[in-house]
Amino acid sequence: MLARIKQAAVIGAGVMGAAIAGHLANAGIRTLLLDIVPNKLTEKEEAKGLTLEDKSVRNRLARTGLERLLKEKPAPLFHKKIAERIEVGNLEDDLARLGEADWVIEAVVENLKIKQDLFSRIEKVWKPGMIVSSNTSGISIRDMVKECSPEFRKHFLGTHFFNPPRYMKLLEIIPTPDTDAAIVEEMKAFAEEGLGKGVVFAKDTPNFIANRIGVYGLAITFQKMLEDGLGPDEVDTVTGRAMGRPKSATFRTLDLVGLDTFIHVSNNVRENVDDPDEKKAFEVPALLQKMVEKGWLGAKSGQGFFKKVKGQKGSEILVLDPATGEYRPRKKLKAPSLEMAKRAKTKKEQFRALVYANDAAGKLAWHITKKVLLYSASRIPEIADDIVSVDRAMRWGFNWDLGPFEVWDAIGVEKSVAKMREEGETIPPLVEELLAKGGTSFYDRQPDHDKAFHLGGTFSEVEEHPKFISLARLKEQGKVIQSNRGASLIDIGDDVLCLEFHSPKNAIAADIIQMINTSVKEVSANWRGLVVGNQGANFCVGANLMLILMEAQDQNWPELDLMVRQFQKAMGSLRTMDRPVVAAPFGMTLGGGVEVSLPADRLQASSETYMGLVETGVGLIPGGGGNKEMLLRWTADVDPKDAIGLQNRVNKVFETIAMAKVSTSAEEAKDHGFLREGLDGVSLNQDHLIFDAKEQVLALSRTGYRAPEPKKIPVVGETGYNTLRLGAYGLLQSGYISEHDYKIASKLAYVLSGGTVPEGTLVDEQYLLDIEREAFLSLAGEPKSQQRMQYMLTKNKPLRN
Repeated sequence: MLARIKQAAVIGAGVMGAAIAGHLANAGIRTLLLDIVPNKLTEKEEAKGLTLEDKSVRNRLARTGLERLLKEKPAPLFHKKIAERIEVGNLEDDLARLGEADWVIEAVVENLKIKQDLFSRIEKVWKPGMIVSSNTSGISIRDMVKECSPEFRKHFLGTHFFNPPRYMKLLEIIPTPDTDAAIVEEMKAFAEEGLGKGVVFAKDTPNFIANRIGVYGLAITFQKMLEDGLGPDEVDTVTGRAMGRPKSATFRTLDLVGLDTFIHVSNNVRENVDDPDEKKAFEVPALLQKMVEKGWLGAKSGQGFFKKVKGQKGSEILVLDPATGEYRPRKKLKAPSLEMAKRAKTKKEQFRALVYANDAAGKLAWHITKKVLLYSASRIPEIADDIVSVDRAMRWGFNWDLGPFEVWDAIGVEKSVAKMREEGETIPPLVEELLAKGGTSFYDRQPDHDKAFHLGGTFSEVEEHPKFISLARLKEQGKVIQSNRGASLIDIGDDVLCLEFHSPKNAIAADIIQMINTSVKEVSANWRGLVVGNQGANFCVGANLMLILMEAQDQNWPELDLMVRQFQKAMGSLRTMDRPVVAAPFGMTLGGGVEVSLPADRLQASSETYMGLVETGVGLIPGGGGNKEMLLRWTADVDPKDAIGLQNRVNKVFETIAMAKVSTSAEEAKDHGFLREGLDGVSLNQDHLIFDAKEQVLALSRTGYRAPEPKKIPVVGETGYNTLRLGAYGLLQSGYISEHDYKIASKLAYVLSGGTVPEGTLVDEQYLLDIEREAFLSLAGEPKSQQRMQYMLTKNKPLRN
């Protein structure tokens, strides 16, 4: 069923429509992007002598939407070349072409009449089997097509993407009573596997699930700020990471969303609900109305609750004072509970430390949490039939660490409800029913599966995608084969093990190297293959920089030399093991994280993988075999006698490492040689990454896997070394790099050239590892390199000295 959605069309090339088209193109789907025909010429078009009948004018709105995809940051596209999959047109000349699509998505202005007219036009060119959906954020799905034929309505549903579609996991699917159940399931499967989405089924109610609850939470937070006389900056101190929400917290989020957009979404609920209390909750405060009237819309207008200004000390971000309407310097709300929450080891401890505290932060957090929990529970079964959909919608759509019912479990249902009763709150039927049944939490966590509470007093198993392998759950089930402080070796089924890093930030130190060696021995003796992967925040941010700095400052060169040798040897063991190895990188995969990945037989990367050998930023070069592995990849198909061709390849490697280039996606990682076209795979849904990597291991095993033989590598030698240094010297003379940058570049050039051997010499891998290690140790002893390491550790950004 998934294969049949090969072509799509998006109608509406505004910010959201164009971004949806972009993500469909990311997924390999050829997409037609349409918009209306302009009714007047721009000044540029008039100057060119164009008319309203010229195709470039008629397609202007869609073309502008496509061009925006190439300029926006963060980038909506995995790679700029993906824009070639998008064709632009207009609704008058190209309406009939909708019949070529397997899926048509409407993303026009939020006006019911306009949408109804559009679907009436679409139906005239509609072909049986074509799926049609609306990306509305709150208008009734059923009302849009009530005048359309029963057959058309069978193939129609809501598909609400969250902005930006590339990065936001949530897709709310909203079927109508007329939607064919098979179509609903097909779209769910396609969205999860083909688009990398987390899907929840929502009901056809105002703002569906995530925006209904999320906007309510923003609204009551706004009201509480005004009641307590606080500022947006003070509130954001509490409602960000301290409450398990994104760093943008409340008011920075409002600025990013757009205050006009927030008002529109709030009004949509207020105008379509009957409960007076709920209507009141969604009333737009006068302050917000005034801000919009002044054009203070948030980030898109340059100012909202926050405004960046230039002062004598550089740029400064000011915050709006609600009492005066003027901007002032930012300040943080200080409270003991915030420090306690920061030091908490678990999310449960974090939430409890905050919401039950009797200081200003605790009282604010309790009020917001209480209101959101009560509201969420009271909206079931109106907006969704189950608590799992609500929790997932808030995690995937608003990036909360825990959904409302998971938060309720974390703070204790009985304890929190008792406090709510004391404060005169009405407890929703769902919660009363749970307590009446003797329940103390909404979820029943078990080693093999979770159950969730439902209306009617029953617990039902939480459905998980069959491609989701939970390493945490496998560990609870006793599937750990070996473990130490830095890493674990886990049985993930089918005679395959997973090497999981779990050190702080997954940084590589002696314990991880030890577990790599253990993995090689264990897998080689008893298993079909190995996946190197984890489910942390990032795959691996590199080697333990603090440890390297300490050894260098102590001038403990034998210990540091041994450490680098052991790392290189462990990487070599991964490369030459007689069982297949597949690395599964995702998120930040930097320095040593890349060096762990490159020796694998295959990589199965998440589409959102940011790979880079970034060691020059801390005054070093790769020391765990990264230079050698990059040379192997880039020179594999070059004739050693082709001096120009070989030099060009080495130049590319030098540029990538010297400039610490980091890919902005897995697709871009192919440009840098970190991933190989046709060999390495990409998973759009990161939840499926470990499963997909395991499948790669099994596929290699089934085809009679044999370990790669050691290779001789052609090098450009002294001639190439001088060429690379000359290029770097030119940058030094032009002022683009510092003296120390040039020193690092020279060391790197020496390693990548193979030293001072003749051009075209074939050297073995160990030779390159030895000169790489020597250069690494030499740079580690440089005071300016140590300054860079120290700066990165304290400031988390590179120092240019």
